[in-house]
Amino acid sequence: MQNTVSKDTFEFSLKLRPVALVLACALALFPVQAQTLEGMVISATRATQRSFDTPAAIESVDRDTIQNAGPQVNLSETLNRVPGLTILNRQNYAQDLQVSIRGFGARSAFGIRGIRILIDGIPATTPDGQGQGSSISLPSTERIEVLRGPLALLYGNSSGGVIQAFTREAPEQPEFDAQYYAGSFGMHRNDLQFAGRIGEGLGAVGLVADYSTFDTNGYRDNSKTERKQFNGKLSFGPDEKTRVNLVFNQFDMPLAQDPLGLTAAQLATNPQQAGTNAISRNVRKTVLQNQVGSSLTHALDADRSVTARAYYGTRDNLQYQVGIAPATPNGAWVGLNRDYYGLGLQYNAKTEIAATPVRWVAGYEFDRSREKRQGGAAALGEKTGTPTRDEINQAENSDLFVQATALVSEKLSVVGGLRYSTVRMVSDDNYLADGNGSGNTSFNAASPVLGVTYHASDAVNLYANYGKGFETPTLAEMAYNGAGTPAFNTALNASSSQHYELGAKWAPSVRSRLDFTLFQINSTDEIVVASSSGGNSTFKNAPGTSRSGWELAGRTLFGPQWSGTLSASMVDAQFTQTFTSATGATPVTVASGNKIPGIPQSFLFAELLWSSQAQDAVKRSRSLSGLGTRAGAELVSAGRLYANDTNTATADGYTTLNFKASHGWVLGKGSLTAYARIDNVTDQRYVGSVIVNQASSQFYEPAPGINWTLGLRLIVPL
Repeated sequence: MQNTVSKDTFEFSLKLRPVALVLACALALFPVQAQTLEGMVISATRATQRSFDTPAAIESVDRDTIQNAGPQVNLSETLNRVPGLTILNRQNYAQDLQVSIRGFGARSAFGIRGIRILIDGIPATTPDGQGQGSSISLPSTERIEVLRGPLALLYGNSSGGVIQAFTREAPEQPEFDAQYYAGSFGMHRNDLQFAGRIGEGLGAVGLVADYSTFDTNGYRDNSKTERKQFNGKLSFGPDEKTRVNLVFNQFDMPLAQDPLGLTAAQLATNPQQAGTNAISRNVRKTVLQNQVGSSLTHALDADRSVTARAYYGTRDNLQYQVGIAPATPNGAWVGLNRDYYGLGLQYNAKTEIAATPVRWVAGYEFDRSREKRQGGAAALGEKTGTPTRDEINQAENSDLFVQATALVSEKLSVVGGLRYSTVRMVSDDNYLADGNGSGNTSFNAASPVLGVTYHASDAVNLYANYGKGFETPTLAEMAYNGAGTPAFNTALNASSSQHYELGAKWAPSVRSRLDFTLFQINSTDEIVVASSSGGNSTFKNAPGTSRSGWELAGRTLFGPQWSGTLSASMVDAQFTQTFTSATGATPVTVASGNKIPGIPQSFLFAELLWSSQAQDAVKRSRSLSGLGTRAGAELVSAGRLYANDTNTATADGYTTLNFKASHGWVLGKGSLTAYARIDNVTDQRYVGSVIVNQASSQFYEPAPGINWTLGLRLIVPL
């Protein structure tokens, strides 16, 4: 393959050079000294460790950032500042966000795939690799960690990256927290939260209980949504060595209308309109999910601990689709009733081998999902006749893993790990009399990881990692065989990938930090669309793909009141071998060198923030985080987005500017804070996301123009 640099890549590199130079010069203004910045993370090594010392590309987004990023409805409000992660708000709550890490997950038509999601250590991703970002309740989340690169592969199937959310701990002083937001397009957001400890000493019980509601008319026609969510966490310790967490969450979405995608002509005429037949067929979705889980950590001694977890949940999903007959009122419906459960056991230890300190972890995880899936015809958005699809789908994984980090010398540490995964999928067809729609298959894979970190100084760490990962097809992708009929497609293989990563972390002062990463990923048997016609899609394995790029993250305090954040990334994702697919009944050739669709080739987030409070003090104190005045500006820029494998449909890149401000007052022993945001100040019209390989060329999901949000937050100590 010819070694060339694309025009988009070259132009974006030129665009970022002055930005990176300015940031580097700003960082250099501070004297070099020991690195003492924030950041305790656990995702990379499954043990608490400073983010700076972690031998991986990892970002942690704290509570203060989550609170000030918006009404806390979507992960896109907060995680757009993480390099290498692209999160596209589709303005469509019936389909969830589009989330990709280094290009993994970008092809998902609905929900999140290719990325592992964990909430308080409990998976929000099913064994076949599907997940929902809406499972994370942002108002009660203390921090979110995003792990990218080879070490994420130790989380098993479809772990192109890991997003892990942690519910806040109950404070010593009980408090009541109430929030209300209103915004453009009839948006309303309410949240009530109690957090505190009951009792004293070892018998104290911590409680966090959060209930929120959200509704909006939506930017586009047929996009009205209503959601209710509860997240609760109970924490206690029978003794000094044992800690128990009980968590319960419920996600209830009684209505999420689906505006569908638009064709290029529809987009040019009116970007706020709904797609073809979306309104006439009342296309929409309802979801009800309940989950309960528990984790227990017991310290055997100062150097050894055991952690166990178990969880159980249910999810009911009913979706009305546009169907396959454009000239008639006929639509379709698909429903699933899922129950899922799992358990895990993990052993952490610190030892010495030949006078070399070693920190290691070993464990076992089992997860299972079972769903009853039905489907049939619909007229005017209601079921008609008897179901034409009736099956039981099951997926489970059984995984063993081990990981160790050794400090070979004061300057050198080595990390290694291995995960062996078995993923099994079964479909029992209850509709066809001959049972020909049934099938089963299993996938086995060993995922090794090896990395080296050179601790050049207290201010500089350099690391290199290698890993091998795999990604199974999802149950939805296996639902139709090569002929496009409902029959389990056991011909699909799991894709495999080789990951290479070089990184550097530099903290020249206690007020500044810069992270830079280079990566190369080569995949075989990547799962792509084989044909798409009449609302049914079949899938196949592409012979080869590659992803290469870089990521930059920087932040600094320019002074007591001023801070800056920069996140930038570039990815060149392409097919490396030619293959054929079909849109409708027409076969098409996907040429080697074509870009993988759904992945913006570049992404940039920059923020400049002023605060009347000294910002280092704000970071140290929750009680100061809402007081005084804050004002900030955000710049978000994304590159070109391809919508299909043949690269004949594209969406231009965009740059938007957002303004935000807040002011907090002392109110007795509590506080009252007002928030205001104006997004897309320049009122730019652009496509926020695309539906990859959409059969009717309804690829485009437009983003809103200028829009506003106002909010109030009241905190009352009890």
